[in-house]
Amino acid sequence: MSRSQVLVRTQGNIESGGMPVASGRGKLLHANHSFEDSVTTRQRLWARFVARSLPRCPLPLRLKASPMLRTRLTSLPATFGFVMMLVSCADQNTVGPPVTQPAFAGPLRVSPDNPRYFTDGSGRAIYLTGSHTWLNFQDAGFTDPPPVFGWSAYLAFLQAHHHNIIRLYRWEQAKWSAETPSDYWFDPMAYQRPGPGTALDGKLKFDLTKFNQAYFDRLRRHVIDAGQRGIYVSIMLFNGWSIEDKGLGIGNPWPGHPFHRANNINGIDGDPNNDGEGLETHTLQVPEITALQEAYVRKVVDAVNDLDNVLYEISNESRTGAEAWQDSMIVYVKHYEATKPKQHPVGMTALWPGGSNADLFASAADWVSPNGDTTAPPAADGSKGILFDSDHLCCSTSLEEPWVWTSFTRGLNPLFMDPYDGAFPVAIQRDPNDPRWEQIRVAMGYTLTFADRLNLLAMRPRGDLASTGYCLANPVAQGAAYLVYLPTGGTVTVDLSGTSGTLKIEWFIPSTGQTSAGATTTGGGARSFTAPTSGDAVLYVHQ
Repeated sequence: MSRSQVLVRTQGNIESGGMPVASGRGKLLHANHSFEDSVTTRQRLWARFVARSLPRCPLPLRLKASPMLRTRLTSLPATFGFVMMLVSCADQNTVGPPVTQPAFAGPLRVSPDNPRYFTDGSGRAIYLTGSHTWLNFQDAGFTDPPPVFGWSAYLAFLQAHHHNIIRLYRWEQAKWSAETPSDYWFDPMAYQRPGPGTALDGKLKFDLTKFNQAYFDRLRRHVIDAGQRGIYVSIMLFNGWSIEDKGLGIGNPWPGHPFHRANNINGIDGDPNNDGEGLETHTLQVPEITALQEAYVRKVVDAVNDLDNVLYEISNESRTGAEAWQDSMIVYVKHYEATKPKQHPVGMTALWPGGSNADLFASAADWVSPNGDTTAPPAADGSKGILFDSDHLCCSTSLEEPWVWTSFTRGLNPLFMDPYDGAFPVAIQRDPNDPRWEQIRVAMGYTLTFADRLNLLAMRPRGDLASTGYCLANPVAQGAAYLVYLPTGGTVTVDLSGTSGTLKIEWFIPSTGQTSAGATTTGGGARSFTAPTSGDAVLYVHQ
């Protein structure tokens, strides 16, 4: 066996078709691996983690060697490509689906050619769009322990809708919420609770020098699980909804926070002005707290740095006054990741209440999620990539499917704050069964399909070229493309004067998912096009 080969010992039936594919039966997980010296530690750890990461396998897993087969992997790249291994889970009679890791072409970075989008090692523009929901990382609910979130079902839901990004929500508090007056628990937490002494939620106090490894194992597992389905994960590091009541007068999460003076054994007081809220924790006012937050950032980065499908969000809707703290944390993440093998984009999202979009765009962030409204989105000017998240937009309860298309054709990356199963008690309740939400989810998948077809690196929002005002275009003489949105159907006039020759015409109807093509037009001037049906429509004119 050459020094670049990997010996995989497994038990079960093996089929090989270019890459090792596994299937089998057993009562224990049987997967162990021995390696030649030239195989890197990262590759060893990755192979072992893959064996442990089947979504159907409960933890802990037992590993046992059973030498039956040598599978030769002549080159295991840094991104590891598609690796499938034989596994069978304790207390299961059949094996789950093969574990696969999509071959991301490296971490995302802002495209230098079109900063409205990200790129990776492939050099192509990567458009991001997807749904996210409040309980997709920690479990939460009105009981202790709270109900377990259906993570695998949620991933299947995202994949079925062809989404490629989520925000992974973090709640800093162990109990209580700004959006319900009732007791409300969150689990797991980032810190251990050995005591001595009792915190305000009736449990042992936190030791802020001791991390809860199960929390970070879950974080890593979630990112890998999402990556196996081609989904990027924006990891929320902190949450402004965990430190104050947001002026709602409904509930207050601060008494459940580890940095509350009554909840830790370390003498940390995140409310030095004693106003009953922890706003100071999202400032630089208390150096001891900043140091603890930096330690948490390091722990998160250490947990996921080797994974490509990662972005970071500093904090969800911290209040005005947190700007300098957020910018400091952005710089800290970047500096710490600079010492690591991989670097990932870091974002700053809207501050609330208050907050100015100008602060986001002036920050050191690679991407931003500004506030605004859901009508007539502004065109992205390329100064930063914009994840246009309905979570931060006015009147998101009245959001409808055209918002997705108007955002896409203005160079934005739309994200949807999804009611999903309706389990989280938001202050303004939304019916999870409202048909509008499904229309939005489906539309995001449609835009991603178009984005995969387009040369987004060359496309710019050019509302001036279409009478509807919604147009992504590459209006060159040859190889041109124009994607135009008609919010109410009808007729649109498109300026094709920058293009010569014949162009193909394609219509897409979002309400039915149907495409009609075959007609042509010529460049050299303004041309009018009439949608084939009533309702909104997408026109794609291209060479």
